[in-house]
Amino acid sequence: MKRVLIVIMVLISLPIFGNAQKINWMTFQEAVELNKTAPKKIFIDVYTDWCGWCKRMDQTTFINKEVVDYMNDNYYAVKLDAEMSDTIVFGGYTYINEGGMNGRKGTHQLAAALLQGRLSYPSYVFMNEKNQLLTVAPGYMEAKDFLPVLQYIGTDAYLNQTFNDYIK
Repeated sequence: MKRVLIVIMVLISLPIFGNAQKINWMTFQEAVELNKTAPKKIFIDVYTDWCGWCKRMDQTTFINKEVVDYMNDNYYAVKLDAEMSDTIVFGGYTYINEGGMNGRKGTHQLAAALLQGRLSYPSYVFMNEKNQLLTVAPGYMEAKDFLPVLQYIGTDAYLNQTFNDYIK
């Protein structure tokens, strides 16, 4: 009987059996294109494959039900690899990755532009419905700290109050 209960608990915890939800991640180009006909704010998770805190965000914060629901309802969510090799045309500019040195990957120009040269991973870029940069928030955040940031931007509270006043 004990083994049966353990098997049931394991199966329930698996995404295919449980009711796990995921953030609807898309490419930068897809989000910009969707914004033309159905405007929403854009959230961009700027990460690298080697970043431990980026992986932790994926494993904890980005699977939190409240974060997932709020993100999917209020944002186009983008995963942007800061070291990708894709060419991206945006705002009349062509962004590339010119490559790194000594066997290392280089930084993609779009990632550097969005982060305003402050290359810290993970970092989160918030853009308005007109694809204009609102702010950048760097560093790992637990869901309980991250959700208020999403809501602050998502509800347009940033237009008339500071974040500290908002969370009070």
